[in-house]
Amino acid sequence: MSRILDQRILLLVISFSASVQSTKVLSEWKKCGDPECEKAMSRVQATTDYLGPDCRYLNFKTGEEIIVYSKLSRENENLWTGSKGKDFGYFPRDAVKVEEVLIEKEVEVLTKETDFLCLHEDKYTVE
Repeated sequence: MSRILDQRILLLVISFSASVQSTKVLSEWKKCGDPECEKAMSRVQATTDYLGPDCRYLNFKTGEEIIVYSKLSRENENLWTGSKGKDFGYFPRDAVKVEEVLIEKEVEVLTKETDFLCLHEDKYTVE
């Protein structure tokens, strides 16, 4: 009985650690194509395979096309946000090359807590 309780506590600690990591604010600011961050900023092509560290990141293979909707700024300028089909998430800007710029001027806005939650099957996941 004690062993089962120890295993449950360990699983709870692991689950809590994953939850803290997946809700960590990556930057307080981001640049977008409009104040609501709804306009696509650019179309990029993956120059390398990428597998993100958690569910907030977009995974892709070399050659895949990604539509960019925002770019983190100030504290963490290396991460962009985009979509590939139905998948959406963060990825490093140095893993892609810009194929087409779709907006003329970027707007800098504050990020929201929901920017850093996992999105699965059209629902935000809070662990």
